Amino acid sequence: MRCRLLAFVVVLIGAGAGIAFGQTRKMPDPLTADTAARFANLALACVRQEYPNKIAHVLNSAADARPPHELTPAFYGCYDWHSAVHGHWLLARLARRFPEAAFAREAVTALNANITPANIAGEVAYLNGTGRETFERPYGLAWLLQLSAELREWNAPEGRVLATTIAPLEAVAVARLKAWLPKLAYPIREGEHAQTAFSFGLVLDWARANDPELAGLLVERIRAFHLRDRRCPIGYEPSGQDFLSPCLAEADVMRRVLPASEFAAWLDGFLPSIPRDGSSAWLPIGVVTDRADGKLAHLDGLNLSRAWMLEGIAAGLPAADPRRPALLATAQAHARSGLSAVTGEHYAGGHWLGSFATYLLTTRGL
Repeated sequence: MRCRLLAFVVVLIGAGAGIAFGQTRKMPDPLTADTAARFANLALACVRQEYPNKIAHVLNSAADARPPHELTPAFYGCYDWHSAVHGHWLLARLARRFPEAAFAREAVTALNANITPANIAGEVAYLNGTGRETFERPYGLAWLLQLSAELREWNAPEGRVLATTIAPLEAVAVARLKAWLPKLAYPIREGEHAQTAFSFGLVLDWARANDPELAGLLVERIRAFHLRDRRCPIGYEPSGQDFLSPCLAEADVMRRVLPASEFAAWLDGFLPSIPRDGSSAWLPIGVVTDRADGKLAHLDGLNLSRAWMLEGIAAGLPAADPRRPALLATAQAHARSGLSAVTGEHYAGGHWLGSFATYLLTTRGL
């Protein structure tokens, strides 16, 4: 695997403010067209592959015992609904980044085939079915809004058509989150799909550009949940099947809602173990013992998500903060390990790791 994450320095001026680059990467762009094509091919191979399939499905009658492509006609591939959603996000993001690449035409064809008015109407009907209020909440809904954001920002005819087409499903996701957030009394601090910190970050990035009401609600919940948190037990991580870090995800979402100086002070209390000497030894890389095991392979995703969260945390600190070299060195170490696993050798990781690699290398969260 030739790709590697290259350190950079970002200064985030206040919550929701613009990003200024104080130090560039060692190379202009860590993502080449060849690597993008390899990631795109992983998604192209699965967005219309229906089986194997793992569905989280509430049956209200025998009539609900139907195959995945009938239940959720746009997002039925890639093993599960959320992986299908972020597989489509990957295709949209890379087609936007490399519009002249050979894979871009295939990506647009796949997007147009699945994201149609009829298919999206079917998705809306499914989500609105009785007993499905918690379906893919929050992880899948967060990725759906990231897909919507990508389509909204795609300044090309195909992007505009797809953004309009997916809008009814986007509206359902937003309404569902607005109804849920005021009732959520506590954060969910696990290392898999239910975790709130990670999903809140993705949703907030969408909401700040598209829905001030939802953005305000998220900021209020994030601050209420986490502003008083101290000494996160990062030494207990990872659990054996994590693909998200509870501690780093919380810090990464807090840098989105606090000004740099306030975030720096909060981080002192929350992760006091971050070194000032540039070392990466404080956070060992997650070890995968069997990449054919879907749950154990989660740890490859953990290494990728840790890498972008560490970059995000560094981006939220003042330019001269002495913790930044260690954060970026640790991000590089995790990225090298995570990227080396994005091969497609095993479907257990091949159906989703390309999305995490693309999120990292295109610095979407920054």
